[in-house]
Amino acid sequence: PAGGPSSGSGSGSGSFPSLFPPGLHGIYGECRRLYPDQPNPLQVTAILKYWLGGPDPLDYVSMYRNLGNPALNVPEHWHYVSFGLSDLYGDNRVHEFTGTDGPSGFGFELTFRLKRETGESAPPTWPAELMQGLARYVFQSENTFCSGDHVSWHSPLDNSESRIQHMLLTEDPQMQPVQTPFGVVTFLQIVGVCTEELHAAQQWNGQGILELLRTVPVAGGPWLITDMRRGETIFEIDPHLQERVDKGIETDGSNLSGVSAKCAWDDLSRPPEDDEDSRSICIGTQPRRLSGKDTEQIRETLRRGLEINSKPVLPPINAQRQNGLNHDRAPSRKDSLESESSAAIIPHELIRTRQLESVHLKFNQESGALIPLCLRGRLLHGRHFTYKSITGDTAITFVSTGVEGAFATEEHPYAAHGPWLQILLTEEFVERMLEDLEDLNSPEEFKLPKEYSWPEKKLKVSILPDAVFDNPLH
Repeated sequence: PAGGPSSGSGSGSGSFPSLFPPGLHGIYGECRRLYPDQPNPLQVTAILKYWLGGPDPLDYVSMYRNLGNPALNVPEHWHYVSFGLSDLYGDNRVHEFTGTDGPSGFGFELTFRLKRETGESAPPTWPAELMQGLARYVFQSENTFCSGDHVSWHSPLDNSESRIQHMLLTEDPQMQPVQTPFGVVTFLQIVGVCTEELHAAQQWNGQGILELLRTVPVAGGPWLITDMRRGETIFEIDPHLQERVDKGIETDGSNLSGVSAKCAWDDLSRPPEDDEDSRSICIGTQPRRLSGKDTEQIRETLRRGLEINSKPVLPPINAQRQNGLNHDRAPSRKDSLESESSAAIIPHELIRTRQLESVHLKFNQESGALIPLCLRGRLLHGRHFTYKSITGDTAITFVSTGVEGAFATEEHPYAAHGPWLQILLTEEFVERMLEDLEDLNSPEEFKLPKEYSWPEKKLKVSILPDAVFDNPLH
């Protein structure tokens, strides 16, 4: 740990901007507004900075002691603030400088509020590594986070036996957006949640669950403070909250428009050995990459609702990169779950839309468990849902009849643009599929592999072990 700037170096000092980079200075200013009595907070510092080839994208994580607000029933807690997702330096060493009007770097920094345990004199440092893990994901994928997004982590956030194993993101209740010389920085707070709360956020929406968490003091309260010792979900604490979620799903549907997933699809309309056709996808062959225009459309479907399937999916930083990230569409950032390999190597216009007679969809168990959500929470509400492969450049989008801009139609419900498959399902067929897929809601009774088939629709769905997707020979 190291100290921040001393309280004696005020913004009026002519030497201050040269000592502390302007972007850093701007965020420190907001921290000093909240914590005027803590000018030198404890910090976790990246020993070898990311822009020098180090593995940690965040230069610093500052840790403050927050006394809470007894009048609002807000307990004392530790408040963590990241430095590095925004542009601290303005010299292109990490982020491309794009002016003062738009976002600085990725446009946000992460914060986290952890309940202080009795007798705890110093903040635990594990939240800093958690924040570095999220930052690595953002830097590698260039996926920005938004308030209401969720991250499924599948492991106790502090590596203990805690039930708090996933995260929601929301606006920090105290920190205001900061205007820096390199753009605007907002502050997104990480909120630790249980698996049941994550699933409710997926089936309904993150903002709705955040509002419920705010009403339960031990589960977050008004400032959404994470208590790693919380042993009960909000639905166990107050069973009536499940009714509010169920009603919300029925009324609103799901806000989750897509996930990154272990998935694949086969065209059963043609022999599998026909791997020379650039418009066919076969397991065991290298699929063609998505065109830039297709990628842009998929990005729109995934702009809201981020899913990280498991910790191993978080990709490592490539230490060989020089001068930060390669920007292919500066000044805008990517908001999709695309891989960097999604380069436009086949012009969109040269790929004709191909109608398929019969398709076979393949998902791992976690992705398959989201199919009922896709059908009930999205398609029955006239929306769409996209699975974007994390192991290849494949995408599967389910659309309802009311979705505009789809290239799948009622006459030709299965259509492909290169490796992007669209499937149009009528409301009647969705209702039938929901009945047939009932056991997907009971994963504990599930045995893999599992197959579902609708011969008259020429559609087959398989739920397969993870290893099938991890092994490119399958």
